[in-house]
Amino acid sequence: MRVSQLNVYPLKSGRGIALSEAEITATGIPGDRQMMVTDPSGHFITQRELQALAQVQATPEADGFRFAMDGKGEIFVARPPADRRLSVAVWRSIVDAALAEEAVNDTLSGWLGRDVRLVFFDDRARRTANAEWAGPDTPVTFADGYQVLVTTTGSLEALNADMEKHGEGQVGMERFRPNIVLDHDEPWAEDQWEGIEIAGIRFDFAKPCARCIMTTQDQRTGSREAPSPMAAMGRIRMSADRRVPGPLFGWNAVPRGTGRIKIGDGVTVTAEREPWTIKRRA
Repeated sequence: MRVSQLNVYPLKSGRGIALSEAEITATGIPGDRQMMVTDPSGHFITQRELQALAQVQATPEADGFRFAMDGKGEIFVARPPADRRLSVAVWRSIVDAALAEEAVNDTLSGWLGRDVRLVFFDDRARRTANAEWAGPDTPVTFADGYQVLVTTTGSLEALNADMEKHGEGQVGMERFRPNIVLDHDEPWAEDQWEGIEIAGIRFDFAKPCARCIMTTQDQRTGSREAPSPMAAMGRIRMSADRRVPGPLFGWNAVPRGTGRIKIGDGVTVTAEREPWTIKRRA
């Protein structure tokens, strides 16, 4: 089993960037979900309600980021000063974030067709993952909840096979927005892994990832007029554990060390446990 993909998402719900190698820190891949779009009150916005975010690319540069959106042009976004702040909400977390300058917010509002703010998870921002699943004091940025999302090629193949069987087409791995993709033939084997080790770094599997409407959207356009994996996940991947309801694909993982990983690195399973329970098909 080896690493086959590495991805970082500088803007939450924006386009991802494929990497050949990546640093791993306590928060995952540096720069992942470092920025986020909110409404004027500070409540986070994702592709769930604003599909056009799929068209926004944020690319790191020396002093900031280059933002581009299909058909809208591009702008340079400097990292904001630490004294311009906005209290923002990510699910149940409240984060003291750095706020982009007014001109940037005006431009993004024009691009996206609604009044938005761009915020940064800077050195003053603090947030931790749910201690019940991740353990105490594990830092996380603007990700939905955890530091790293891991998926496997075998599980995607099994999902696509079910979709094909029912005449629903196929989807790519980008629909699930993983950070680390493992080349592994056995579908759903990850449901019984306690964790994995890559290049000497342990990643504990904390919680399976419940999936939402974003998996139905083309990750270049945001369109929902595309093959959808939701019906197939409903048939073969519905959680039987009330703690994490809904369809599951991929695992949220917590890094327990630091270092560097790259595509092609070997992956070992650290330990196994009873597999996560999935509802049987009728």
